[in-house]
Amino acid sequence: MQGVLTHPSHFVLWLLFALTSADLPMCKESDYHFEYTECDVLGSRWRVAVPNKADICTGLPDPVKGTQCTFSCSDGEFLDMQLQECQKCAAGTYSLGTGVAFDEWDSLPTGFVTHGETVNYGDVHTDCSNSTWTPQGDYIASNTDECTAVLSYAVSLKKAGSVSFEYFYPDNSIYFEFFVQNDKCQSTDSENRWMKISDSNWSKYTLNNGNNVLFWRTTTYSLQGTVVKPVLLRNIAILGVAYTSECFYCKPGTYSAKPGSAHCAPCPADTYSTKGATVCHQCEPDKYAEAGSGSCKPRPACTNSDYFYTHTPCDSEGKTQVMYKWIEPKICNETIDGAATLPASGERQTCPPCNPGFFVTNSSNCEPCADGFFSNGTACAECPVGTEPVVGFEYKWWNTMPSNMKSSMYKQEFSRSDYAWEVAGEYVYTTPGDQDTDYLMLTLHVPGYRLPQSVAKDSERKELSRITFVFETVCSADCSFYFLAGYNQLNNELVEQWKGSSRKQSYSYLIQSNSTVSFTWTFQRAEKYSADVAKIYSIHITNVVGGVASHCQRCALSSSEPGSDCVPCPPGHYMVNGTGVCRSCPPNTFIRAGQPVGEAACVECGPNTKTNQAHSACLSDCKLDLWTREGAQLQYDFSPLANVTGFYSSPRFTSKGLRYFLRFNVGLCGKEVRKVPATCVGNVTESGREVKGYVCQSTVVPSEIRSQSVVSSQPFLIGDSLIGVTTVTILNGISSPEWLFPHSSVAALSDVIFYYKSSETTQACKQGRSATIRLRCNPTVTAKDQFTLPSNCSEGTCDGCTFHFLWQSQHACPLCTKHHYREIVSACVQGIQRTTYVWQQPLWCYGGETLPPLKVNACVTLDFWLKFGVSVGTIAAVLLISISCYFWKKTRKLQYKYSKLMMTSGGKECELPTADSCAIMEGEDAEDDLVDLTKKSFFTKIRSFSRERHLQCCKLTSFDFLLKELAGKVAFLNVAG
Repeated sequence: MQGVLTHPSHFVLWLLFALTSADLPMCKESDYHFEYTECDVLGSRWRVAVPNKADICTGLPDPVKGTQCTFSCSDGEFLDMQLQECQKCAAGTYSLGTGVAFDEWDSLPTGFVTHGETVNYGDVHTDCSNSTWTPQGDYIASNTDECTAVLSYAVSLKKAGSVSFEYFYPDNSIYFEFFVQNDKCQSTDSENRWMKISDSNWSKYTLNNGNNVLFWRTTTYSLQGTVVKPVLLRNIAILGVAYTSECFYCKPGTYSAKPGSAHCAPCPADTYSTKGATVCHQCEPDKYAEAGSGSCKPRPACTNSDYFYTHTPCDSEGKTQVMYKWIEPKICNETIDGAATLPASGERQTCPPCNPGFFVTNSSNCEPCADGFFSNGTACAECPVGTEPVVGFEYKWWNTMPSNMKSSMYKQEFSRSDYAWEVAGEYVYTTPGDQDTDYLMLTLHVPGYRLPQSVAKDSERKELSRITFVFETVCSADCSFYFLAGYNQLNNELVEQWKGSSRKQSYSYLIQSNSTVSFTWTFQRAEKYSADVAKIYSIHITNVVGGVASHCQRCALSSSEPGSDCVPCPPGHYMVNGTGVCRSCPPNTFIRAGQPVGEAACVECGPNTKTNQAHSACLSDCKLDLWTREGAQLQYDFSPLANVTGFYSSPRFTSKGLRYFLRFNVGLCGKEVRKVPATCVGNVTESGREVKGYVCQSTVVPSEIRSQSVVSSQPFLIGDSLIGVTTVTILNGISSPEWLFPHSSVAALSDVIFYYKSSETTQACKQGRSATIRLRCNPTVTAKDQFTLPSNCSEGTCDGCTFHFLWQSQHACPLCTKHHYREIVSACVQGIQRTTYVWQQPLWCYGGETLPPLKVNACVTLDFWLKFGVSVGTIAAVLLISISCYFWKKTRKLQYKYSKLMMTSGGKECELPTADSCAIMEGEDAEDDLVDLTKKSFFTKIRSFSRERHLQCCKLTSFDFLLKELAGKVAFLNVAG
């Protein structure tokens, strides 16, 4: 105080406060409460009195030193701030010690805030102001429209703590997340914030010291427009606060009989309690109450829906009978007029045989056969040498519920009953119920799977196990029957559902992973007290660890590993029926799934496919040879398209305009099965379902809905086996009409079509799904991922079972060869000639051979050849003229000789002159030499004189011979000239 009065202004303020306080009454304990100040660096704090309302009293207690900041009370205790000591809670109340709990939801508890967030895409705006979490008594329910509902609670922790809550999350159309944001703006890791789909589950999260804000957020995404089941939340408990200064009253329907209770116990059935009760009160005889009820209700008159029938277990005499029982707990009154009474039990009948793989004991009970034995339901027999048991579970007689199956009823109010499914001899059925919101569940637990020894080495076999069941539903309206698979022992995911009445039918589901550990059949009625019923006649699951055998299968009698009685046939071989002899399958065939027995096990591969080494499937090595109608060979290489490729459909919208996409993953081809499959994952929940095959589909939600880049759900397989690769439009009953993807112009090449088939069957696709992928040559497409869906079937399918895709790419064109280009030869320019190669247009090939390089050759120009030709022609002309002159001159000489002979004949008819000499040769002219002797040279004269002397000695004896010779020469010279 002295420090305050040291300043004049402080003194004035104190004086005003004293004068004002003098007019107020002294504070009573009810006018104020105690709080602790913030802890200092030494871990100390002060207790101060804080008035409940301002300016109502004076004389508050002075601050006193408080407890250490690490101080806390145990469960069932509270901190008495007056004494600063822990005290036990009184009976009828409870305390968590260092925590707070919220188990009443008649209204939103103090500190909780809920609001709706609008999800907008483009021009679509949805009003989400009323999309909030709604308190509904024992729990709080999320929204069910296409908005985001947020529930938050802020808490300040003095030490590390935790939060726990119980939730009901049955519908995968809602994305449910829980995350914590601390005072450092750090949020829960996105991978750990998503809740697992489950009927009921506890979940705990670690909280840090300091301020924490808890968020529960749901976003509904109803793609099919069906009714969505909300997320239900209750029993939120937060630990880590420093203390609680008060105890909480037990809510109605619960009680705590002793002081110091950490929680309140629910009242048993037919009892009730009010708020803060220490005991539960019994209902009156004509009234009833369910467990945990705050009041009693009048008992209604009993009806046929209040009892059920069952078959009793076989007694020591092997007899059974139909017996009727009231549904427990019994709430109806059978003494009221017109009330139904329990029918009498049926007559005792002989028990049916045990299920396959079991045998009847002396006490008429059914026990499983030992390992290596098999049974048809009567007695066990050992498998012969060279055979192995085919293990699994096959249930077709229902006198008792199998030990690995459990029946339960789940209500949204979190109450349970064990009378949901009952045995009825030839089937198991759903018992009557009083609510249409009840879920009647039958769960089968499986420890694991193991392939038979004869096929265990086949690592490429896809079918690890298969479950097949026969069922029937009879409904008055739109009831629902669900089949769910449990993954990783944490959650169930919907596999298939049926609406309304369904005739007796069989359904099979392939199991591809050992993480599938349970199967659940769930039935929900359409109306209260209705006669809607679901029946399951048989369940058969194969290759189960710890299963029993109904028969044994033969094995190949050949060398095997030590200690092995069963040896499989070599790859590509089948077993002859009734023997242990293996025979080879025809070339290019594969073995059907399961034990290969008989020639029918060999299945021929489709066109342009080859069997793998294990002979378990047919593959395409991504290479293909085709022949055109003209006889030309086309070679294709789809290896650049072999990697798994994903693509999206065009945006689709729900009824309220929210956007989503369909994602398709495609593994076109490959040399090995393990390298081909595409994978689709549903990551709505933490575990996530995964499917693998050639073609698969999942639904993708925009990232704005959830705080991660890709959100996919509802994955399913379209094709897990390759049927064939061809250009024909129909293969094995699968059609790919050309009108789905018409060509923009007259195409030079036919599309290459890949055909796929899936072995998974659904209610709508009883023969399984299938897919066709058309590869169309388009050299202008530089990207390899140009996929197109049919324009009139925007989801890729027109009937929901057969999917069609068009893939345009350069790599869908045949490889280029020398027939795809031509050469262009240029003119000879300056002694150089160039040869250029260009592609034929339009070009319908890609890759393969490349264009040859430019060729350059030496050549002779046209001017040279012209000059050469003129010169040769001139020489030839001169030579021809010379020869003509020469023969003309010769002819003249012969004519002259002939004329002279004719003149020297003496004029006598038929007499010719005799030749002077036979020595006159061709080209010689003796007469000319004699006549012109005076004109010749000296040597010429001597030669002429000598020739004359010789002619006189050699005269011809016959003038006819000379004449003929001269005539022949004349004719020859005329021809030559």
